[in-house]
Amino acid sequence: MVTLDIFSDPICPWCYIGKARLDAALLATPGHPFTLRWRPFMLNPDMPAGGMDRRTYLETKFGGRQGAINAYAPVAQEAEASGLTMHLDAIKRTPSTVDAHRLILWAGIEGVQTAVISSLFAAYFTEGRDIGDREVLGDIADACGLDASVVMRLLNSDADKREIFEMDAAARGMGVTSVPTFVVAGKHAVPGAQPTELWMKVLSEIAAQEA
Repeated sequence: MVTLDIFSDPICPWCYIGKARLDAALLATPGHPFTLRWRPFMLNPDMPAGGMDRRTYLETKFGGRQGAINAYAPVAQEAEASGLTMHLDAIKRTPSTVDAHRLILWAGIEGVQTAVISSLFAAYFTEGRDIGDREVLGDIADACGLDASVVMRLLNSDADKREIFEMDAAARGMGVTSVPTFVVAGKHAVPGAQPTELWMKVLSEIAAQEA
C-alpha cells in the first residue's frame, strides 16, 4: 500500500473539490494502492473559539464584498463540475476548526477518518451547519460509528488540542503553505485540487512500478 497524506481544512472549499476529484479516480481504480491519511492544516489558526460572522470574515479576507464574490465564483463553478452541491449562502459562521481537526484525528484511530471528513464537508458546504459547534461534531461522530458520548467528553476537554497546533506547525515547517496538499508515499507533494485525470495518471504510474 502507498500512503497518501492529505493536508486539508474542512472549511476549505478547494479541499472538498480536491477530495471529490480524487474520489472519482479511486472509484475508477478498483484495488487502488492508496491508504488515505488526513492531516491537519488550519486556514485560520487564530480564529476565536466561537468563530465569526461569515460575511465579515469573507469581506475582511478578500477586501470587501466584490472581492469575496470574485473569489468564490470559480469555487461554485468547479464544485458543480466535480459533482458537488454547495449551498454557500447557507453558511452563517466561519468556525474555528480546532475541534473538527481533533475529531478527524480520533476518527483516524478508529479507522473512519475519510467518512468523518466527508461528513464534515457535507455538513458545512451543503447543509450550512456550524462545524465549530460541538453538538454538530457529536452528531457527525455518531453517524460515522464513533461513540458520541466519548467524543463529546473529549471535545469538552483539552484532549489533543496542543497536538493539533503542533501538527499544523509541523506541516508549515515541511513547506505546506496551502490546502489541499497531497503527499504521495512521504516523498512527492501534489498541491491543489488536481483533476481526476492527474490522479488516474499517478495511479497508473504506481501500478507500472509495482508490476
